[in-house]
Amino acid sequence: MDWGRAKNVLIYAFLLLNLVLGYQLWNDLQEQADSNPDFTSLESSIQKSMDDKRIRVLAKIPTETPELSKISYRFVNGGEQGGELVDLPVPVDSKLIYTPKELANALKTSLPNIGDYRYDEAASRAGEFMMLHPLVDGKWPLFKIELKLYYSNQKIISYREQVIEIGGSEGEKKQRVLSASKALGNLIENFLPEGSVVTEIELGYYGEVFNSDAHLPAAPAWRFILESGKEYYVQGISGDVISPNTEKTKE
Repeated sequence: MDWGRAKNVLIYAFLLLNLVLGYQLWNDLQEQADSNPDFTSLESSIQKSMDDKRIRVLAKIPTETPELSKISYRFVNGGEQGGELVDLPVPVDSKLIYTPKELANALKTSLPNIGDYRYDEAASRAGEFMMLHPLVDGKWPLFKIELKLYYSNQKIISYREQVIEIGGSEGEKKQRVLSASKALGNLIENFLPEGSVVTEIELGYYGEVFNSDAHLPAAPAWRFILESGKEYYVQGISGDVISPNTEKTKE
């Protein structure tokens, strides 16, 4: 055996292993940094309120403040918003966690328009359904409008869709939305009860939901989900806060 050559092979193998392990460590640290909330965007008075009220924020605080306009939408089926329960022709294997792409690929045959929706893992209920929201401009979820996927015995067996048409924003001027940190600060100081834990923060659209065949308005809004399951929405233009009981209060 050529021991010199074998020694060189082992050295190169260890170097390659160290490079792989080093990259994995760097990648893990980056993911950890990305997932940790950055409280520097919150004013010192807000951070003090967090401490005083024992409020924790586990979600990353988004920094984006895009320019968005209000929109309108209407329910297609004569104003009926519930939608009928439809069985899938062929049940689809389910699993505990789906990425949006995986879910779309699994259901595109049974639901060709699945690409127009986004999976909402935070609002889905274990053992009951997986919830999706239609997308405005292919990016922003329209909260409260739902496509629910029901499953049993680890298979998706049926769905219930609120079929809508999203209207244009003609005449609506685009405005820069309120920052997530300001919206969160308002909630912390004035609305969140002591001991609250914020687990999810996302920008989308929120509109009043009721049976009607007329066009209904929807505006950009930040959604905050607590560990308890309660939701708060902060209107992205006016700053109005919508509580879990959908009672609107001025900022």
